[in-house]
Amino acid sequence: MLHVIAAFVSTGIVGAAGSPTPTPTPTPAVDPDLVTPGVVGFLATAFVAIAVILLVWDMMRRIRRGRVRADIREELDAEEQAARAMEATETDDDEVDAAGDGGDEPQRPRG
Repeated sequence: MLHVIAAFVSTGIVGAAGSPTPTPTPTPAVDPDLVTPGVVGFLATAFVAIAVILLVWDMMRRIRRGRVRADIREELDAEEQAARAMEATETDDDEVDAAGDGGDEPQRPRG
């Protein structure tokens, strides 16, 4: 009885391995000409690319302009601080008696 089962099993295995299984061939369900983007897709992509280039160009121009304005503002602030320092120095010089002899006018107390 073991021989019968062994023969049946070996025949089933050899029979399954010996015959190739058919592979299905895919059939195209969609026409390839209908799926391509065509001229409309190219124009839409070109429009987006040109818009991005123009936006980046405008952004760089605005950033550059902002930097120049900040530099000018810093220069004006530095000039204004230098002018204030000169005024303070001139005012302090007027209050100090250069000769140190007490001078004609009395010194005001600082405070």
